[in-house]
Amino acid sequence: MAESMLNLQRTHRCGELSAQNIGESVTIMGWVQKNRNKGGLVFVDVRDRAGMIQVVCEEGKTAAEIIEKAGKLRSEFVVAVVGTVQKRSGAVNPKLRTGEVEVFPSELRILSESETPPFPIEEDLKTKEELRLKHRYLDLRCPDLQRNIILRSQVAALTRQFLAAEGFLEIETPILGKSTPEGARDYLVPSRVNPGQFYGLPQSPQIYKQLLMCAGYDRYFQIVKCFRDEDLRADRQPEFTQIDMEMSFVSVEDVIAVNEKLLACLFREMMDVELVLPFSRLTWQEAMDRFGSDKPDLRFGMELVDVTETVQDCAFVVFQGAIKAGGTVRGINAKGQGAMPRKKIDKLVDFVKDFGAKGLAYVAIQEDGSIKSSFGKFMTEDEMSALIHVMQGETGDLLLFAADKNKIVWDVLGNLRLEIARQLEIRKQDEFNFVWITAFPLLEWNEEQERFTAMHHPFTMPMDEDVALLDTAPEKVRAKAYDIILNGNEIGGGSVRIHQGDIQSKMFEILGFSQEQAQAQFGFLLDAFKFGVPPHAGLAYGFDRMIMIMAKKESIRDVIAFPKNKEAVCLMTQAPDVVDEKQLDELGIKRKEFQ
Repeated sequence: MAESMLNLQRTHRCGELSAQNIGESVTIMGWVQKNRNKGGLVFVDVRDRAGMIQVVCEEGKTAAEIIEKAGKLRSEFVVAVVGTVQKRSGAVNPKLRTGEVEVFPSELRILSESETPPFPIEEDLKTKEELRLKHRYLDLRCPDLQRNIILRSQVAALTRQFLAAEGFLEIETPILGKSTPEGARDYLVPSRVNPGQFYGLPQSPQIYKQLLMCAGYDRYFQIVKCFRDEDLRADRQPEFTQIDMEMSFVSVEDVIAVNEKLLACLFREMMDVELVLPFSRLTWQEAMDRFGSDKPDLRFGMELVDVTETVQDCAFVVFQGAIKAGGTVRGINAKGQGAMPRKKIDKLVDFVKDFGAKGLAYVAIQEDGSIKSSFGKFMTEDEMSALIHVMQGETGDLLLFAADKNKIVWDVLGNLRLEIARQLEIRKQDEFNFVWITAFPLLEWNEEQERFTAMHHPFTMPMDEDVALLDTAPEKVRAKAYDIILNGNEIGGGSVRIHQGDIQSKMFEILGFSQEQAQAQFGFLLDAFKFGVPPHAGLAYGFDRMIMIMAKKESIRDVIAFPKNKEAVCLMTQAPDVVDEKQLDELGIKRKEFQ
């Protein structure tokens, strides 16, 4: 039967005790990790979020009723222990922070009993994720998950402290707002008091923070929940958290400078890593040409090489067809992989087909100097030598090529270099490589909708020297946009915002909005632009993704307390779920039967 905490008050968390506490009377409370009953000697490991301590009940030193009670303890019972800290009588446990000491109890209370949990509470569980998510309250007891959640809390607190010192004000913006479905799909919330009308949950506080700049608040930030109704993956959830900020009277350099200082502070204090400032920078064009990605992982080389000119006269029809269609031929050099078996190369060919490739050409330079190639018979000896030279190929190297439209070639080789790096295990989790990507295209062409869409969002300012191109060649306009990339992950992105009404109206026009549509969706912003708008810029971090990298995890589900699964379902609460018909009637909603 569970006992009361009456007249007990915890003095220490379990993991806080050390040799400095020897001789002290303490009260600890926590969960039983395990119980080892050796007759007249009972060892009980008690755990809380700070760590674990060994409690020792020994015949002749401990009251008989305490030994009897301790012998009945099972895993996940919740206990309170009053006792004295003593030096360990046995061997020191170097794996525990409390490994030099143990507690001899003078009182033991069972505060709560536990059934046998469906999986052990321990680090690096191999239990299926579905079972863990169903019992997330148990999963969250595991020490590694607790460290992740504690890290998240500490990073948030330090971020608030840093930004406040930099003159930022923390201001909350609405969750129930106007649906502006430009980009990902909005989550919609029906309004009972306004029948037939809906709120949209924010994909970001973008418009509100721009209005705060209009209102004169100068520097704003918020650690805020955002929502996007889109397909999920390892680093994406339907609800996610941003560190959101906006600044007035600033340039790109000002935004970058304060954010480099923020990141340096976070990694110094939380990771004991001293970042070298300033971070390197690449334009979007350079990143795509060198790495096939606008979020390049710079922890390894294997850069793309444009060999279009080198192979333009060869007889290989695949290369010729791509070049004549206005595409390019590019390759990567997988150093030292020339002996890769054909079956493994074929798997790489299958891999790149998911990214639009029709195939993958290769040249393997053997240790004896001979060449194995999928297209060698279409090349003269001089052409092959020139190709290997341009690729800086050496004995033992594997050269891999893609030929198609630029966009496909970048996507194919960009993902291929990541896959090879993954297979070779050359990306180190304890290395943190930051890079700013700048000068993005302002627009991108949507083939399905046959119109331009904003690469970032409709409020991004064009480069000053490109503004005139909005009327004549909008596809060539570059944006005052910048993303911060860490180890191949985009952890944040931002831009200088449009603060002139005429440019904002022109942007809406290029995106296909009529004046009426622009006014209907964004009229409040356009109206605000009539009353003196300061130049302003901002940035938002994907907080979950940043913590995932800092915690050296592969999925953001490992750093979110209660995440959804890949189907956007909470397995613990079974949300989303059907609701009562009465609730739907009140909202004027009729349920549609789905096949």
